[in-house]
Amino acid sequence: MPHYEKSEDLPIWQLSREVAMKIYQLTKTGKFARDLGLKSQIQRAAVSVVSNIAEGFERRSDKEFIHFLNIAKASAGEVRAQLYLALDLEYIAQDQQTELNESLANLAAQIAGFMRYLQSKNRTPKSDQPLAISH
Repeated sequence: MPHYEKSEDLPIWQLSREVAMKIYQLTKTGKFARDLGLKSQIQRAAVSVVSNIAEGFERRSDKEFIHFLNIAKASAGEVRAQLYLALDLEYIAQDQQTELNESLANLAAQIAGFMRYLQSKNRTPKSDQPLAISH
């Protein structure tokens, strides 16, 4: 059983970080870079995913962690919706939108699975003990 001592060790955190970086790269050039409203919104939503996973992990109770994972999952959906708008506005190509939306759908599914796992186990709040999570 793997032991996760920090949020950065979680596969869902790592994937959310990768997606956030891709969003930042995508929004720094071309028409997207000039649409400050959509650019800011999609960047904030992408950052929300990775940030809420980290914040929930630090809460050290399943109930609170699940709450923050739910927010992270919802933010992933928000990014997907904004990518459709970016495609419609011709800020990004179809292949870029498809690739990122597939990554986000995969991430949302992994977050949902992790939430189910946390709901099914009976972990009590811990002080400084590493979080033990099996996949």
